[in-house]
Amino acid sequence: MDKIEFKKVFKKYSKKLDIEINDNQIDKFYKYMEMLLEWNQKINLTAITDCEEIILKHFVDSLTIEKYIEKGSYLVDVGTGAGFPGIPLKIVREDIRIVLLDSLNKRIQFLNEVINKLDLKNIEAVHSRVEEFGRNKKYREKFDVATSRAVANLSTLSEYMIPLVKVNGKCICMKGKDIEQELQDAKNAINVLGGKVVDKVEFKLLDNDISRNIILISKCKNTPAKYPRKPGTPSKEPIQ
Repeated sequence: MDKIEFKKVFKKYSKKLDIEINDNQIDKFYKYMEMLLEWNQKINLTAITDCEEIILKHFVDSLTIEKYIEKGSYLVDVGTGAGFPGIPLKIVREDIRIVLLDSLNKRIQFLNEVINKLDLKNIEAVHSRVEEFGRNKKYREKFDVATSRAVANLSTLSEYMIPLVKVNGKCICMKGKDIEQELQDAKNAINVLGGKVVDKVEFKLLDNDISRNIILISKCKNTPAKYPRKPGTPSKEPIQ
């Protein structure tokens, strides 16, 4: 897809999202897509390689949570992978500070190259297991917002995310369809960790039949010091 066609498709989608995106930002998305496809030949970053699908299922999907992020927020993207949703959010929101967190160093190398080539400011990529990151005093309970896209079931994800957020901060969990049982199973874990589910937003991804859910969790009290538990435990033994 050439840049002219890319701009046309992106503008069509962004109008429906009701987000103002200028030509300079669209150029950054185009460069990001080129780098994603180039690096994907060396390391596994995405199974989606069709350009229009990248726009919709990676870029637009990432931007569906933009309206839930207050001006000037400090945000952590847990298990960011190839940079979703963190990098698309940073391209359209210069006012927010972002930490991209991932446990695979090769992905961190890719993210650092994207940050440099797109000249993005107030964003850093950190190589760490989320359980260790959540026990690090530099980051624990320091963020206004934690977000994550398709990383783990909600019980496990809560143990990853809630310890990172300040009291009165929020977690924005990006999920697929049919999450009622998962939400029910996670209620106690969310409560134990100091959170409370304040909203569940179900929607279709623009003109498509792709179902999405956004779970919004508010941090009501400090997370007990024993959480998160050691690496691997939250996924093997989620809080019941």
